[in-house]
Amino acid sequence: MTAAPPPSLPPTPRRIRAEVLIVLGLSLGMSALYAIVNIINRATRDVPLNQQTASINVSRDQREIFDLLYQLLGITAALVPVALVVFLLWQPQRPRLGRLGIDGARSWGDLRDGIGLAALIGVPGLFIYLGGRELGLTVTVIPTDLNAYWWTVPVLLLAALRAGVVEEVIAVGYLFARLRELGWGPWSIILTSALLRGTYHLYQGVGGFVGNVLMGIVFGWLYQRFGRLLPLVIAHTLLDAVIFVGYPWAAAAFPALFGVPASP
Repeated sequence: MTAAPPPSLPPTPRRIRAEVLIVLGLSLGMSALYAIVNIINRATRDVPLNQQTASINVSRDQREIFDLLYQLLGITAALVPVALVVFLLWQPQRPRLGRLGIDGARSWGDLRDGIGLAALIGVPGLFIYLGGRELGLTVTVIPTDLNAYWWTVPVLLLAALRAGVVEEVIAVGYLFARLRELGWGPWSIILTSALLRGTYHLYQGVGGFVGNVLMGIVFGWLYQRFGRLLPLVIAHTLLDAVIFVGYPWAAAAFPALFGVPASP
């Protein structure tokens, strides 16, 4: 007769901390380190920040088919840490992803709340970005520098979805779940998550950091209050989709605000 496996023990705080460091090291934590080095590099140049540019979605190859393949591979690779988080927090009982604030109980309500939240965050975020540029604290962000192919818009929409899923699942859902297990208080978790969000956006300059910290505080408070992650994912995806797809039009219509600055 085969002996039953021993019951699994709850993870120790030391193991949880190690797991958090590994997950962040594979995803947003490493992005934050790169962003810190990037902003130090930018700040120590002779060119002011508001005369520098940062491109988000760029072409990977001159040949169309390989550019498309590289874009899709990049999106897929970025979602692997999300799969790891889902694996780590998957529950045997329903809702399987309840610890991530995902239960599918009110899909239409989540969609409505996500759209409303995108509208609430979008306008102030634009003013923070423009204000940062005027003060010389923010670089000119070019959301897309892709060549115009038949697949450009679909890939940009996938990139927006990737950003919404990766950032909200890891920086909010996963981090909140694990830090709660470590006994952290609500506002300590909210501020830590928001500071992480701001740090991996530091490549955009001080304005990008401040705007994303504020967004992180709002998103974190809402998640702490209502425990629902999908509205945050939807809002983030919609914001990035509008920015990515609408940038070429905005840069052409308002070059002084959104166009690439002239070289000094």
